[in-house]
Amino acid sequence: MTNDDRWRDLRAQMLAFVVDRPRIQRQLAAVAIDAFLCIAAVWIAFSLRLGVWELLSPPIVTFAAVALLCWYPIAWKTGVYRSLIRFSGARTIADLAVACAILSVPLFVVCVGFRLPSVPRTLCVLHPIIFLLLLGASRIAIRFVLLDLFKVVSVDVRRVLVYGAGRAGQQLALSLRHEPQVLLVGFVDDDLRLDGQRLDGVPVFGANRLEEILADTDIDEVLLAIPSASRARRREIIETLQDEEVFVRSLPNLTGIIEGSVTVNDLREIQIEELLGRETVAANELLMSKTTAGKIVLVSGAGGSIGSELCRQIVRCRPARLVLLEQSEYALYAIEQELTELMRELEVEVPLVLELASASERSSMNRIYHHHRPETVFHAAAYKHVPLVEANPISGLRNNIMSTLHSVAAAEAVGVANFILISTDKAVRPTNVMGASKRVCELILQARAERPDVKTVFSMVRFGNVLGSSGSVVPRFKAQIEAGGPVTLTHREITRYFMTIPEAAQLVIQASAMAKGGEVFVLDMGQPVKIFDLATSMIHLSGLSVRSAENPDGDIQIVETGLRPGEKLYEELLIGDNPEETKHPRIMRAREGLWHWDDLDRELQELDATIRVSGDSAAAVAIVTRLVPEFVPDAGWAERLNAGNG
Repeated sequence: MTNDDRWRDLRAQMLAFVVDRPRIQRQLAAVAIDAFLCIAAVWIAFSLRLGVWELLSPPIVTFAAVALLCWYPIAWKTGVYRSLIRFSGARTIADLAVACAILSVPLFVVCVGFRLPSVPRTLCVLHPIIFLLLLGASRIAIRFVLLDLFKVVSVDVRRVLVYGAGRAGQQLALSLRHEPQVLLVGFVDDDLRLDGQRLDGVPVFGANRLEEILADTDIDEVLLAIPSASRARRREIIETLQDEEVFVRSLPNLTGIIEGSVTVNDLREIQIEELLGRETVAANELLMSKTTAGKIVLVSGAGGSIGSELCRQIVRCRPARLVLLEQSEYALYAIEQELTELMRELEVEVPLVLELASASERSSMNRIYHHHRPETVFHAAAYKHVPLVEANPISGLRNNIMSTLHSVAAAEAVGVANFILISTDKAVRPTNVMGASKRVCELILQARAERPDVKTVFSMVRFGNVLGSSGSVVPRFKAQIEAGGPVTLTHREITRYFMTIPEAAQLVIQASAMAKGGEVFVLDMGQPVKIFDLATSMIHLSGLSVRSAENPDGDIQIVETGLRPGEKLYEELLIGDNPEETKHPRIMRAREGLWHWDDLDRELQELDATIRVSGDSAAAVAIVTRLVPEFVPDAGWAERLNAGNG
């Protein structure tokens, strides 16, 4: 160990010794320091007023005793010793000024009322002013020694840049001064007029020099303090930073800024939604409440990614009752606990009914629907994991198709007003059993909606991947990056549509309000995203680099594992090319080819018998291919079936 290392360790130990003392000990130390400063202020005030320097004299001792007796009750009442000295800032100095101003009042009363001998009355004003100067200087000196001086010599200092020199950035910078392991290098701001200025002694750079600053100053981390910026602008900044291999964190919202309480703890890692998402469109409250407010609502698959978010949104609309249908015991318990807490926060009361059952059981659906008689149903129950359904087609077809068929029949029997199926982009020209099964679910609703004797309004909403769902690549990539890699993806060219779960759920509810019967609503998913680019962005935003042939010293490797059974390179949202606009800018309406109910019913009965009686995967999939002619199983389907994966 070198002498520099020993000296560094000694200073770190000294800092820890001071900072880690019990709070009462640190407060007593501050009280003792202030006692000395109060007496010193008395000496200085007397010498300035009388022109004679005396350490001890009856007037000095008397006035010092009075000042100390007056100061401590005032200091305690005004909270002088409740703030930590090492965190002193402008607010601390202001509090000290108020306390010293109050101190002058009892000093004046004592000096004038009791006529202290040889004590000039001007000391009642002069002493508090000098005392304030000494107090302020002591706080600044202690903060400098504990934070700035020790921080400079720390071996693990992170060099950070704050993007945004506004109020949020200034509050964040003040908080950073309290972090011994952080060195604030400067601010960056979109207002180029600030370039070259200094903010509290810290340089400000124009945003047009961002890449230059990152290259010249060896920045470890960039903190985004621009909570009021549009999502498009934030995305531009993040896309610029993702190529710089710096760790990026952000202040999430304006709440702390308004309250003036921004701290380092408010920072969070950049969410990938900020790269993939779009500017949010405010929900239409009339559409949100039309099929939910004051109604009995049933959500199947209530514990899943989409189902649980539908429940959260529906609770906010204040239904008369919310029936949660879920076959997973834990998932049902978890969403019930979460909704109970949400209702407590929102101060609303919505009766929750928990139904632990499988939607693929006809008897269970008849019982639940006849008992609760829901007015609106969101059918989100489904198996969605493509490889698992591909390997277990009988289970996938039973859970997806039969649950929809039995739910539709039960809904008609009890007079459900609105029935909404949650579908998927994988139902469009499917190459896997899961996608084909969801297309059959759509056909069921379309065929029933076509019948003139049906009173229930059947509709379906089709969309792509949602961020953070149980099958999303985003949490898997994040876990792989945290583990040091490699990040695995199936194919370098694979692309997917993405949408946040809350936005998808809101659009589903709003689409249900616009349904007349038989519509396939398609959500605007934005532009498709290449999964390889997504993985690269997540690695870079974590402050790491991609290891490749061009960069063998990189941190994280991206490995291609090959397309999984039934997986497509590209997903589609429309079978035809005739989407119609609706009153909502993010929702389109598609009318696509359908089966007449009598023909479809015969095929479904055969499929049901095949699933229940023989369990013949090949026969069941053959029926599905008749129902969905565009379904073309991949070349390895038959081989996997023969190998026993069916």
